[in-house]
Amino acid sequence: MITQSCKDNLDMISVNDFRVVDRIPRIMNVLGALSEIEVGEHDDEGVTSPVVSKPRRIIVANQLPIRGHRNEETKGWSFELDKESLVLQLKDGFPANSEVWYVGLLKVDVETKDQEEVARLLFSMFRCVPVFLTDDQKNKYYHGFCKHYLWPLFHYMLPLSPSRGGVRFDRSLWEGYIVANRLFANKVTEILRHHEDSVWVHDYHLMVLPAFLRKRFNRVKLGFFLHSPFPSSEIFMTIPVREEILRSLLNCDLIGFHTFDYARHFLSCCSKMLGIDYQCKRGYIGLDYCGKTISIKILHMGIHMGQLESVLNMEQTATLAKQLKEKFEGKIVMVGVDDLDLLKGISLKFSAMERLLEMRPELIGKVVLVQIANPARSQGKDVQEVQKETTLIAQQINQKYGYEGYQPIVFINGPVSTLEKAAYYAISECCVVNALRDGMNLISYKYTVCRQSSPVLDEALGIDESYPRRSFLIVSEFIGCSPSLSGAHRVNPWDVGAVADAMYVGIHMKDEEKHLRHEKHYKYISSHDVAFWARSFDLDLERACKEHYLKRYYNVGFGLNFRVAAVGTNFRMLTTERVVAAYNNTNSRLILLDYDGTMMPQCAVDKTPRSEVISILNCLCSDPKNVVFIVSGRGRDPLSKWFSPCEKLGISAEHGYFTRWTKNSPWETCLVAMDCDWKKIVQPVMERYTETTDGSFIEPKESALVWHHQDADPDFGSCQAKELLDHLESVLANEPVVVRRGQQIVEVKPQGVSKGIVVENLISTMRSQGKSPDFLFCVGDDRSDEDMFESIARLVDNPSIPPIAEVFACTVGHKPSKAKYYLDDTPEVIKLLQGLATASVGSKNAHTLEDEDV
Repeated sequence: MITQSCKDNLDMISVNDFRVVDRIPRIMNVLGALSEIEVGEHDDEGVTSPVVSKPRRIIVANQLPIRGHRNEETKGWSFELDKESLVLQLKDGFPANSEVWYVGLLKVDVETKDQEEVARLLFSMFRCVPVFLTDDQKNKYYHGFCKHYLWPLFHYMLPLSPSRGGVRFDRSLWEGYIVANRLFANKVTEILRHHEDSVWVHDYHLMVLPAFLRKRFNRVKLGFFLHSPFPSSEIFMTIPVREEILRSLLNCDLIGFHTFDYARHFLSCCSKMLGIDYQCKRGYIGLDYCGKTISIKILHMGIHMGQLESVLNMEQTATLAKQLKEKFEGKIVMVGVDDLDLLKGISLKFSAMERLLEMRPELIGKVVLVQIANPARSQGKDVQEVQKETTLIAQQINQKYGYEGYQPIVFINGPVSTLEKAAYYAISECCVVNALRDGMNLISYKYTVCRQSSPVLDEALGIDESYPRRSFLIVSEFIGCSPSLSGAHRVNPWDVGAVADAMYVGIHMKDEEKHLRHEKHYKYISSHDVAFWARSFDLDLERACKEHYLKRYYNVGFGLNFRVAAVGTNFRMLTTERVVAAYNNTNSRLILLDYDGTMMPQCAVDKTPRSEVISILNCLCSDPKNVVFIVSGRGRDPLSKWFSPCEKLGISAEHGYFTRWTKNSPWETCLVAMDCDWKKIVQPVMERYTETTDGSFIEPKESALVWHHQDADPDFGSCQAKELLDHLESVLANEPVVVRRGQQIVEVKPQGVSKGIVVENLISTMRSQGKSPDFLFCVGDDRSDEDMFESIARLVDNPSIPPIAEVFACTVGHKPSKAKYYLDDTPEVIKLLQGLATASVGSKNAHTLEDEDV
């Protein structure tokens, strides 16, 4: 049982520590905006509700969409919005009446003495809440764990040695990552109205932030989007803190990815490491986790069309484009724009250009590759090596194939403005994006829009408005935008020859085909812009949170393994005191107990009941007011053997196909005719799947056949189980059997056999004997036990039959159930049964004393 004191201990930081008013005025008092966060009514979590104003989206990202500059003479700060920042562009997709607030780091360092003033200024001007880290915290969090451990690993670069990319896992860097995420959470907490606001967290820098927020606010609307690739399970499983990261992410209501591949890898990790399977329902993917459904979103991010189009309509852009066209007159220009890092494949692109000129010498002097290198986002030896290598390769190729007035590779080491890039895009016949691995990469989108041109550009470049627009894209197979660009020429960037061939195709492709490809891409890019992406994510987050106030929540777990268990409003923990009180006031009791997962832990290898369990059962059975049954899916032989010491215990085996009331009474079979000819059909099919699924096995029963796959690979076992289910349903369509899929099993059994029917038959028999039950206790843990709970609910709601005064239908574990009560685990079940046994002993002793007095 989770007591209130235990719940309090689970909280790493008290909610009230961050909700008190005197923590907020550092930002709020100067603005006179305290009324937005004034004290209101308390909700069921005991947290103060703020006065409702406009709906608000809180965007949390590593960096704020702000550019900052300090005047060295006056020592004053000036700030402006960074219009190219993605998190700023998101607001175009939100409802017009909503406010957007931002939480993140500044791109400039602010001295400690200036931080409070800067925070007030940023909030009053831009609704930005800065997070300030010390140099040591930033080095551990960003340059250490994020950029030199997580980033390479998420891009499939294992840290085999310090010299081969990234650093190995360092506990101190991980702790720095946690500290930084907690500081972000603190800032969000200061401004969050958890009833109305939604929080959207961005990228791998903040993957444990959801755990901190969910612990403080159970019902906060919380979304997360990963902008990098999510690696395959083989890569992700190398992270020593893999489960902490996964469980933290699962505290979100919605988790977004650019491509299905990234989502599939995440789902595979959840299945293999946490045993959580996903389901597809009406076009949505969902993970059932602790009573909640975590939605999975798959949608490419887009670009800001209006912003780029405004750049294209600027006179400066047109002038520069005209100058570039004159500079490269008579030459075919190919363009590439990449960050200067190890995985953008710039050196391989240069090598492909060299191969093109080597194989097609007639192109020397006619084709130019313009490569713009954006500044690297991190520091380190690897960045210096990449810059040195790319510069050296470009020089060698230019020396080999260049001459006066001609360089085959024009290498521009940035920074380069958006205006200049747009001009280069506009005059280029082909764009080459051959990154070795990239989460999304929007260069192809920007190039396509710039090739659509504008009236100002058309006039400058001497292009007629009716002239068909054309473009040609060469994109790597390993970048996120590739699936959305069906007209692009996809290449393996490691295959230098294939990239060179693609360049040749782009140079010689007919204008009509380039036009058709361009139109296809432009139509998609213009309709799936950043506003569409933000709006779609926002709507899905609202949908994912619509049942927040239809459930009750319980905090479970410690640290980053924390999670919130969601249950129905009428679903509550069953206490021993409550059951014992009802038990003592009744005279005809029926106690129904599942075995595996209820009386015996699922993980136990030896399923023989402990002596403690036998003792409890014997004590309960010795009470003449009790009828006690084990209701199990197991066969009658093992159950008879295990419970042979319990002479008065009833057993219902194989989901009720066989039943006996005591050890010495005969086994009774249900009224279903015993015709097992169907086994001759099922056995060969199951054997075939067992042979092809390592770790699976068949459990033969007298009335059923069960195929188990709990020891198989989770993904493959689940896939094979689905196939087996479909296969068996097909071949058994005309047989009197039911094929059902349970917890890591596929079972075939006769129709009309279920634990629910067992409940109905036992109650009917007791009533026919004049012992109509006035106390019913039923406990189980899996899907087959839900049949019992459903039958009990029908009996309770049926006014035509005698009512049962005290009914306790109880499931084991926090999960959606037709039972009204739950117990946490097997020890809790044993504890409750021990309480009932003690009550029986006490009652027996009391009767003995009364008899002696008489």
